[in-house]
Amino acid sequence: MSQRDYAKEYRDFHAKPEQVKRRAARNKSRAIMKKKGAKVAGKDVDHKDHNPQNMSSKNLRVISVKKNRSDNKHKKNKVYG
Repeated sequence: MSQRDYAKEYRDFHAKPEQVKRRAARNKSRAIMKKKGAKVAGKDVDHKDHNPQNMSSKNLRVISVKKNRSDNKHKKNKVYG
């Protein structure tokens, strides 16, 4: 089994402007929930509509990592991913 090339992975995917924008939006959503007093340590901030740019309070919720990752596997949004 070959070793994973993280530099290539970053160059080919994570450094793309749309991915940088989506990551920044996810981080901002987490900060919003922390500011509202939600306990986010060890949890994920879930976007109900699977759009990280939609940061309305009605669209955000704090859930367990396991639930968030399992819920979102089969609900891929055609626009975001």
